[in-house]
Amino acid sequence: MKEFKEYQRYKDFVEEHIMDFIPEIDHKSSKLYESMRYSLVNGGKRIRPVLLTAACEFAGGDIITALPYACAIEYIHAYSLIHDDLPAMDDDDLRRGLPSNHIVFGDAIAILAGDGLLNSAFEAMNRDMMTYVDDPEMLKRRVRASFVIIKAAGCRGMVAGQTADIEAEQKSVSGELLDYIHLNKTAALIIAAVKAGAYLGGASGYLLGTLENYAKNLGLAFQIADDILDVTGTQEEIGKKPGSDKKRGKITYPGIYGLEKSLDRLSELTGNALEALTAYSDKAEFFVQMADMLADRNR
Repeated sequence: MKEFKEYQRYKDFVEEHIMDFIPEIDHKSSKLYESMRYSLVNGGKRIRPVLLTAACEFAGGDIITALPYACAIEYIHAYSLIHDDLPAMDDDDLRRGLPSNHIVFGDAIAILAGDGLLNSAFEAMNRDMMTYVDDPEMLKRRVRASFVIIKAAGCRGMVAGQTADIEAEQKSVSGELLDYIHLNKTAALIIAAVKAGAYLGGASGYLLGTLENYAKNLGLAFQIADDILDVTGTQEEIGKKPGSDKKRGKITYPGIYGLEKSLDRLSELTGNALEALTAYSDKAEFFVQMADMLADRNR
């Protein structure tokens, strides 16, 4: 994935502070810290925190104020990957080209590391909110940002999508269910990243709607691109063994519609994302480049 200058700026900012909001862990539980750190610092595109900080800045905010929420959403994403890779879930031995967390630390510690990351996300956001109790407007922005992230990660978002994904394995299902899975399992947290950043930046109702429309199309396109890469990509490109979706009997866009129609749908959704931004012209160049960068993985 070819990264561009502004993306790299936001990504470097997040990378510099990614461990800042992990609570101090007693040395008697040091293995927990090692496991959490392993999954946080070993690579990652940082798409969700990058989108959050970019949306905050686009809406007129300061990315420094968005940092606790940007790190929190990456903690949630990292926890979900640790749990996804477990034998009871997707049973993947590799993540980002390295042994999965449970391969290094064992299933039990991996589960606890995921739990620790999820709770660290809540702690980071709540600690930040407590510093704004005397500023109702700024506190309101943070409460909204926190709520949209938590909702997207839970049983009305990512967890719901993961459940439906597991339940659908080895079954013949509809395209409607496939969209439901992808919109919740993957797109929900991407939409939440953009909306949370916009809330933190003080975005208006119109801008919020525009960015949400953009993010919905981007999030679904992102998962379709991943589905395609699982068929066409190499282990070096995707950081894990290709073909794992087919092996597990996962329902995917190529599995239901075929590769050509999946590529067409990816192109359509990317176009929809870009169209959502037309009112903002060159001011939205980062988001245009972001959509193009993610789609370019399959071009």
